[in-house]
Amino acid sequence: MPSRFTRRHLWTLALPLAPAAALAEPIPSSYPVQPLALAREMVGASHANFEKVQALVAARPSLVTAAVDWGFGDWEDALGAASHVGNRQIAEFLLANGARPTLFSAAMLGQLDVVKAFLTALPGAQKITGPHSISLLAHAKAGGKAAEAVYQYLESLGDADSPPRQVLSPDDLEALPGVYTFGPGATERIEIAQRNGQLRFLRLGATACNLISLGSRIFHPVGAPAVRIRFSFAAKRATLVVEDSGLILTAVRE
Repeated sequence: MPSRFTRRHLWTLALPLAPAAALAEPIPSSYPVQPLALAREMVGASHANFEKVQALVAARPSLVTAAVDWGFGDWEDALGAASHVGNRQIAEFLLANGARPTLFSAAMLGQLDVVKAFLTALPGAQKITGPHSISLLAHAKAGGKAAEAVYQYLESLGDADSPPRQVLSPDDLEALPGVYTFGPGATERIEIAQRNGQLRFLRLGATACNLISLGSRIFHPVGAPAVRIRFSFAAKRATLVVEDSGLILTAVRE
């Protein structure tokens, strides 16, 4: 019986198969470290976008514990994002999928016994702030009616909220903003901008963060109370100095 395969068929079968790796996407040089862009997307979505959070976790389950340093060590994870804005739906979804519960998530979710047990085990923990220097009391307030008992308990302690922030003078709001340079590179620039009576710090190409005034033109970034940012004027030139764990950065306004 004649073969059904022609010479052309035989030639095709003789071709070497392409390696499987050649058909797949290239392995990132950072692998197995998770992509920073995905972590940022996950933490950002965890504030309010439940559908995106579900999709991201379905595609990459490890993102339930994703965390991002927004600047100066202001770390925020996905559950922390949902907690400080009071998004119970996202917080409960993250916890059900393996996120690590915290004192802040317990406060927002109204888990009074958990909060009390934590503060018994670690007296004074009510004064610890969460991402962006947001207080424990503010997390309980974000939880709404379901967290009302936690809010009342924390309020009774008297020190679970952040101290009132100093109001900047109109002179400082006008005098301090601008672009400060500390080198010749395109990103060696810091923009100080004013928004709703508050100054914001932005290194070009990075993420902006708010500054908390300590008086006398001295600030610290949100989420980084040990960092100091000082402004001064000499010969009509404004100078910005950042002191961060031994690093000193000096920039002069253009």
